[in-house]
Amino acid sequence: MAIFGSLETVKKQISSQQFLVAFEYLTKTLDEESTEFKRLQAYELNVFEKIDLDEKNFALEQTYFSKDKDRCFFESHKQYIDVQCIVEGEEMIELENSANLKSNFPYNQEKDLIKYDTPINSSSLKLQKGDVAIFFPDDAHMPCIKVDKESKVIKTVVKVKID
Repeated sequence: MAIFGSLETVKKQISSQQFLVAFEYLTKTLDEESTEFKRLQAYELNVFEKIDLDEKNFALEQTYFSKDKDRCFFESHKQYIDVQCIVEGEEMIELENSANLKSNFPYNQEKDLIKYDTPINSSSLKLQKGDVAIFFPDDAHMPCIKVDKESKVIKTVVKVKID
């Protein structure tokens, strides 16, 4: 089941050591004095940068404009848990249990990506600056959706390796 809220709220809900590296990194990305925050702010638009955090976990730092829902897709992962954090901007993320979705796309092991057809019904989650959402393998999610209008989003997604 997905977990979401402010970083501090999410940290209180997850006590597993598995997330320690992710939470330490995310704390830095939200600290305006940190190297991580300044690096994210300095990126040009449409950057997608992989940052290794340790031997198992990494972050995907990215900047983009949120977009219409019909330009987005549902996805889930088998090898990693997504910990998504909005550093600047806002977006909607649709959410549905992957067991309720149909996939016409084979699992891409190299990218750890399963794509799904868009269902008729799903839940919506609005994330704003400082919000975090954790998506486990059963949590199919469709990120990057505009709220009211397209807006610039600075986001980092920590990929936490499933042991």
